[in-house]
Amino acid sequence: MDDLLDAPIYDGRTLGDFVSLEFLVAIFGSLLSAVLVIIAGFVISGWVARRIEALSKRHARLDDTLFDFLANLARYAILGLCFLIVLNTFGIQTTSLVAVIGAAGLAIGLALQGTLSNVAAGVMLIFFRPLKVGDYVTINGESGTVKAINLNFTELASIGNVQIIIPNSEVWGNTITNYSAYDTRQAEWVFGVGYGADLGLTEQVIRDTITADPRFMGDTEPTIKVDALNASSVDFLVRAWVPRTEFFGFWKDMNREVKQALDAAGIEIPFPQRSVHVIRED
Repeated sequence: MDDLLDAPIYDGRTLGDFVSLEFLVAIFGSLLSAVLVIIAGFVISGWVARRIEALSKRHARLDDTLFDFLANLARYAILGLCFLIVLNTFGIQTTSLVAVIGAAGLAIGLALQGTLSNVAAGVMLIFFRPLKVGDYVTINGESGTVKAINLNFTELASIGNVQIIIPNSEVWGNTITNYSAYDTRQAEWVFGVGYGADLGLTEQVIRDTITADPRFMGDTEPTIKVDALNASSVDFLVRAWVPRTEFFGFWKDMNREVKQALDAAGIEIPFPQRSVHVIRED
């Protein structure tokens, strides 16, 4: 029995060393320290993440998506640090472990290039914020309201409330048309009237109709200009500023209201006409 206990097993230590009271106390202490570090890591990381998320809730101008990302980044960084501390507690050399993780990360990165490009694009979208949750955008031919910006994809909801998922690499690598970026927008119309119409009266009728609408921004002047002399009509180009939230309704309503106002003023809105000359040959 004594020979068995004195037999070397690992790193010059014998079986007797591993079953000694001092060794068991050291192991118990290491386990207790590891458990305390892990518990402290979860408590501290959760507290830090909640503090970061609370910043965006406290200030309405701050973007929730960015602070959610920073909160998760802080949480996993603290947990990773605690993991390294636990390994050091058991005497494991973390330098070689970090090298192994780095090599494995390189291999995984080469195998998942497409996914990592989406993650990289997601980080760029979150930090530079060309769009945010609630914006109405057009990306790569797809239009909708932004519902979520994750690290891998961006989620849109179309006007018909259909879910649209776009990989972040396509979002960041394409032109983004953001209709919600500014508080005001300029609506534009083209109204055609007959060549016999009084152009001054026509301009006044259009101006009065547009400026009488309460959605029109009264501190601006509408643009009303003769834009083209077409085959059967004189076309007026009309532009007017309106709050972004009222744009769509104002833009569509003016088509009807201007038409009714022109009719009431006796101004003709012509149909396309073509003169046909018939030559009779005997």
